[in-house]
Amino acid sequence: MPATLKRSKSINLSRMRKGFTVKPLALGIAAIFLSACGEEKQDATIYTNADECAQANPGMVEQCNTAYQDALVEAQRTGPKYASARDCEAEFGANQCQVVRQESGSFFMPFMAGYMLSNLLSPRGYYSQPMYTSYSPYSSYRNRWVGSDGYDFGDTRKRNMRVNKDAFKAKPAVSKTMSRGGFGSSVRAKSSWGSSSSKSSWGS
Repeated sequence: MPATLKRSKSINLSRMRKGFTVKPLALGIAAIFLSACGEEKQDATIYTNADECAQANPGMVEQCNTAYQDALVEAQRTGPKYASARDCEAEFGANQCQVVRQESGSFFMPFMAGYMLSNLLSPRGYYSQPMYTSYSPYSSYRNRWVGSDGYDFGDTRKRNMRVNKDAFKAKPAVSKTMSRGGFGSSVRAKSSWGSSSSKSSWGS
């Protein structure tokens, strides 16, 4: 027993403490890394329409309406486009597509299921993006929130989330129509990259 106590006394405690000291440089790098991660995320909410947004944000009816209209314009600019209603409905479900007629021709697009809105009270302004979902029982993204670029943001029951700031970056305009299954393939590919939040587009 005395021998054991003697061995304990011989331990150099100061040397052990030095071994566990975190270097200032490492602390600085960690702080920068954590700060960068924090800056990449921001709060977002998905609403199905402007009225739902207004009910959740009393006194901000105008902002909700403007954000909704902006999302509709963005949906027509960046959303998936199909040459036929059949191809569109095969991915999004029966009666879930609309025909859009332009000078350059007509095409079919899914209806916007909702829109993702950043913090309305942000001093830097707010942003909105169109959201889609599939009502087809055969679709892998049935009841999932999906961005116009095919990124899966999760179950449609989830409305509040933390997303990568890139989720609100402008997407490339889309002018070419896609074939059946094209949107679903992109959703599956982007979902495999990891859990939510943001990340080519359908071809311009």
